[in-house]
Amino acid sequence: PFLLIPNRPSKKMTLYWLLHVCFCSRALSHTPVSLHINQTHHCKLLPGLVSSQAQLCRSNLELMQTIIAAAREVKKTCQKTFADMRWNCSSIDIPRFVLLFSTGTRESAFVYALSAAAISHTIARACTSGDLRLCSCGPIPGEIPEPGYRWGGCADNLHYGLVMGSKFSDAPMKMKKAGSHANKLMHLHNSEVGRQALRDALVMKCKCHGVSGSCSIRTCWRGLQDLKDIAMDLKTKYLSATKVVHRPMGTRKQLVPKDIDIRPVRENELVYLQSSPDFCAKNDKLGSIGTQDRQCNKTSIGSDSCDLMCCGRGYNPYTEKLVERCHCKYHWCCYVTCKKCERIVERYVCK
Repeated sequence: PFLLIPNRPSKKMTLYWLLHVCFCSRALSHTPVSLHINQTHHCKLLPGLVSSQAQLCRSNLELMQTIIAAAREVKKTCQKTFADMRWNCSSIDIPRFVLLFSTGTRESAFVYALSAAAISHTIARACTSGDLRLCSCGPIPGEIPEPGYRWGGCADNLHYGLVMGSKFSDAPMKMKKAGSHANKLMHLHNSEVGRQALRDALVMKCKCHGVSGSCSIRTCWRGLQDLKDIAMDLKTKYLSATKVVHRPMGTRKQLVPKDIDIRPVRENELVYLQSSPDFCAKNDKLGSIGTQDRQCNKTSIGSDSCDLMCCGRGYNPYTEKLVERCHCKYHWCCYVTCKKCERIVERYVCK
């Protein structure tokens, strides 16, 4: 089984972990590369899908292959984005760290937002590349371009990506047995924040035409920024995320800021319900793998500094030999030759 959770957590906790991994890491991102979803019975081979997701898989097999690719991308992008911080996304790949995502932490907020953005992003790009037969290029903008510009190319189909991505991403949270109402609201909100970050990442891209590279005419289309750029935007929102509480507002309960509850939650801000651990020491119950043996930067004053990364425990130095290309020369026409140079660098890891 893909769930290996000791001490047998409650059904609610297990469910939240299932919902998390179904589009993040422990399930779809670990689907074998050799598995191609081209027959309906293959949907049964994908762990963690709720009924509506399984139905979406059976009715659109090509789409599932794209979603699996998105899940793998979430894991890699998350870990690169947080490589300089105590929490570096490693815990999204460790099934025993349940509480970090089941209790509605700041980290949970980021992962849900990134997952929602990544799924829609990958679908939109797949339409452009022709990998999905049910969609094609995005529409040509209605506004008239400036002189010297013309609409053309193949735009990323953001609309289709958002529609199909939200159907998949939000399906677990719309189940009746999806846990507490507060957690459902939080995850639905953060997923929408991720998709809004994707909308903001739609920019104009152009290709030049003209004699001798004069660029007298530019053919332009609307394309999405890379997922790594969207992840950095969401990281900024993570750092300024708002802690919320679930309380009655009018005729129903809503999420409102805990410290400034006179205003509603903003549509573009990540929200969380529970404070996170400091991630300094390993603690399975709190979802922390600790920072022992993590590499740190001795000269930095940021989150990757040895003081902050090592939580005051100190650090150990070691040396590493690097082999790099050097003394490169360009030869007419048209190749480059380089020599190999060795240098010794000093590294530092936390005690």
